[in-house]
Amino acid sequence: MNLVGQVPSLGNLQDLSILNLEENNLGDNSTMDLEFLKYLTNCSKLHKFSISYNNFGGHLPNSIGNLSTELKQLYMGGNQISGKIPAELGSVVGLILLTMESNCFEGTIPTTFGKLKNMQRLHLEENKLSGDIPPFIGNLSQLYDLELDHNMFQGIIPPSLGNCQNLQYLDLSHNKLRGTIPVEVLNLFSLSILLNLSHNSLSGTLPREVSMLKNIEELDVSENHLSGDIPREIGECISLEYIHLQRNSFNGTIPSSLASLKGLRYLDLSRNQLSGSIPDGMQNISFLEYLNVSFNMLEGEVPTNGVFGNATQIEVIGNKKLCGGISHLHLPPCPIKGRKHAKQHKFRLIAVIVSVVSFILILSFIITIYMMRKRNQKRSFDSPTIDQLAKVSYQELHVGTDGFSDRNMIGSGSFGSVYRGNIVSEDNVVAVKVLNLHKKGAHKSFVVECNALKNIRHRNLVRVLTCCSSTNYKGQEFKALVFEYMKNGSLEQWLHPETLNANPPTTLNLGHRLNIIIDVASALHYLHRECEQLILHCDLKPSNVLLDDDMVAHVSDFGIARLVSTISGTSNKNTSTIGIKGTVGYAPSEYGMGSEVSTYGDMYSFGILMLEMLTGRRPTDELFKDGQNLHNFVTISFPCNLIKILDPHLLPRAEDGAREDGNHEILLPTVEECLVSLFRIGLFCSLESPKERMNIVDVTRELTTIQKVFLDGLEQNF
Repeated sequence: MNLVGQVPSLGNLQDLSILNLEENNLGDNSTMDLEFLKYLTNCSKLHKFSISYNNFGGHLPNSIGNLSTELKQLYMGGNQISGKIPAELGSVVGLILLTMESNCFEGTIPTTFGKLKNMQRLHLEENKLSGDIPPFIGNLSQLYDLELDHNMFQGIIPPSLGNCQNLQYLDLSHNKLRGTIPVEVLNLFSLSILLNLSHNSLSGTLPREVSMLKNIEELDVSENHLSGDIPREIGECISLEYIHLQRNSFNGTIPSSLASLKGLRYLDLSRNQLSGSIPDGMQNISFLEYLNVSFNMLEGEVPTNGVFGNATQIEVIGNKKLCGGISHLHLPPCPIKGRKHAKQHKFRLIAVIVSVVSFILILSFIITIYMMRKRNQKRSFDSPTIDQLAKVSYQELHVGTDGFSDRNMIGSGSFGSVYRGNIVSEDNVVAVKVLNLHKKGAHKSFVVECNALKNIRHRNLVRVLTCCSSTNYKGQEFKALVFEYMKNGSLEQWLHPETLNANPPTTLNLGHRLNIIIDVASALHYLHRECEQLILHCDLKPSNVLLDDDMVAHVSDFGIARLVSTISGTSNKNTSTIGIKGTVGYAPSEYGMGSEVSTYGDMYSFGILMLEMLTGRRPTDELFKDGQNLHNFVTISFPCNLIKILDPHLLPRAEDGAREDGNHEILLPTVEECLVSLFRIGLFCSLESPKERMNIVDVTRELTTIQKVFLDGLEQNF
């Protein structure tokens, strides 16, 4: 919905329990916008209320403190509400969640907030709040998420925050805080997602008690005035994935203990005063994707393995005494240490011996590898690995999908669920497919999917943006893929809106459906004929055809199909024993009898998809009983009585080429000709015998001709 205008009085709805007005265009940024709040005090059963992300302005009325004590969740973020936060709001003592972010609130946090003993999640970020962070925040012992960033708070970080023993996410960044980092905050063993103190004026050292953050995933103290050594105890924070220490005054050496952080992905130490060499052990951190040590006083040789082997993943500029490393870094070569003249002959002799032995060993190694590869070439295709896909963290996905909440779920299938989300690194709305790792084969299907999609680009295929391979906050394995988000949903929602509670603005006319059929055929043509390796979809159906803003169709979920490679003239099916053989009604009968998946099977699914688009009936429609199916249903009326089986949404639309004759619609000759041709393709693709079905090359050629005839006919008739 896109509601606009002012909210009327709702005070008569005394049994109202949930009021959700979020993400509309309500209010006009006037002083009268929030007048309706005073009438909600009559709604004594209200326990969830949201006006977030609208256009409300003005001040919050003091009467907001009279809202029901049953109110648990109050969302007001993303508006233009100004003025001070009313002290009366602290009287709504039942609140467990309060979000007021991205407004224009000013002044201090009311002391009455100390009464909100049940508060678990408090968001006040991106406002104009000032003054000290009040110590009574530490009395809110149930807090697990506190976000006060992007305000104008000053003073010190209250040590009383150490009383919030359930705190998992703490963001105080982008304020004017000073003083030292309280040890009490670092002693919060519960902190597991984020501690962000960046962009303040904190001074002193990073306390050695940082080692207490055993479960923290991200630590950010960048852009402060911290000094002293980086404590070696930071290597005890075994869950750390992201460390931001840049733009401080840290000195001393880079602690070698950082190499103990086996899950570390991101480390920024730039613009400090660090000296000494880069620890060799850091090249052994296998997950490290980004390292920035630029603008320090480092010296010595730069390692060449691990993250140091990719110039796009490391920054070392501004360290005049660094040398060596890979050639792309353009560093000077390291000087060769002098040797005493008396030992030169001995060393040369040793060098010759070592060279000869090394040559023999290398030659033997090469011959052995060659023989093994020749003998085991097939096996190499049975172990797919994830290559150079850029990855996102579990934290980013968790935050971007609001904790994978049900309200963000947009679909689910046998291998997982799909959520709508927002990821900072992609700066866009995305679809996040979370794999259900309890399903047999899910892990390997993820590997196959990543490799199959890594280099695939086509306008009619849903594009993979990135992926995540990590653990969740419970320590369980977590894998997800991030796709482009398609605003207009799936073809399923447009074909069957009444059964899916969907409400598209219009139904699909024949022109739309013809375009979608051609889009899907184009995607299949690419998968079957144009990819370096043949990609089989194995589960083509309307719910796997997504529509973008321009109603262009994009085929999804082809990544879990079998990946077929041709080796020495034989087909090697990289299926990882997933056993995916389609959905009932769309999968051909030979799959149910144990046949291997094939392009014939995809063509059958495509044929059924076409017939469903033209008739408006699913292949599992209750009409089809006792051996009847969608193919036979169409065959009976083909080609003379197609009007009897056409989707009713197609018949009355003049723009699709229909006109009235008495009480009956008849099709214009050009449109009837096109429909006959489309039905014929659908029938030939869904024949019982696999080898009698049309192939995708012939299909795309005929569809192009049909589209041209259709468009020419519309121009002549209208």
